[in-house]
Amino acid sequence: MSLRIIFFGTPQFAISTLDKLIESEHEIVAVVTQPDRQKGRGQKFFNTPVKDLALKNKLLLLQPDTLDDSNFAAHLSRLKPDIGVVAAYGKLIPDNLLSKPRLGMINLHASLLPKYRGASPVHRAILAGEDRTGVTIMRIASKLDSGNIFAKTERLIGTNETSAEVEQDLSIIGSKLILSVLRDIVADISVETVQDHSQATYAPRLTKTDGLIDWSSDAQTIHNQVRGLHPWPHAYTFINRKRVIVLSTSVDTGKSDAPPGTVLSTSQTGILVAVKNGSAVLLRELQPENKRVMSAKDFLAGHQVRLGTVIGIP
Repeated sequence: MSLRIIFFGTPQFAISTLDKLIESEHEIVAVVTQPDRQKGRGQKFFNTPVKDLALKNKLLLLQPDTLDDSNFAAHLSRLKPDIGVVAAYGKLIPDNLLSKPRLGMINLHASLLPKYRGASPVHRAILAGEDRTGVTIMRIASKLDSGNIFAKTERLIGTNETSAEVEQDLSIIGSKLILSVLRDIVADISVETVQDHSQATYAPRLTKTDGLIDWSSDAQTIHNQVRGLHPWPHAYTFINRKRVIVLSTSVDTGKSDAPPGTVLSTSQTGILVAVKNGSAVLLRELQPENKRVMSAKDFLAGHQVRLGTVIGIP
């Protein structure tokens, strides 16, 4: 049996799921994505990744400024959808839309719910030093990410993996799980499990201020910050009072009695910086403000960094 699907999604994370649905036996009656956004110095408008894929496949595309518009709700009703599938749309689906598809709406969420409800589950998991994460398919309910669970798949997090790497893999895992859940719904054998709300944690949206490195933190926390905030907003510090994005680090096991933020050594492999408890972090890849990404070796070739310099001072 084929389902009539309304798909809600916006960023790259949603592409794998939309691709799978396009290839499936189901019919996509509309794709809803956020309005085009202005980016860069020229403030040019850019399509969302989902919009590009929808246009390529000649799907009905909807980009409402708000989902609370009664005309938009009426439009969805006229499409007579069986189910709504949501993957990182970026806004809450209002209650009046949840009942428009006869089977309701399901959502692909990039965490093992009830942990890390909210906008930045992968990033927050890595920031917290988690060694595993996953995807959850749930029924959308009024309260954020609180609906009944259809299925979960777990995935380990590598010690040096970034949010970008983990999220891309989760998007592929999640797209396969979505199809499995849809098959169960069609066969009327799906099982919904109520979340343990007492175990819920929240993953708030990231801001640029999350990126400032505190060198008095321990080495693993800083390493997790660099990984967790890639590809946005990025961890950063100040070297010779100039802002520098830190893109790649490793934890050093050596000991030092130097104050946190002190440059202990420089080499072709990196800039070694003292942190809490006498340990250190090696800065391997950096990006000066408005410049290209470069290795520590290339950075040192163009920037004088003396031993004993204390970084992090704006």
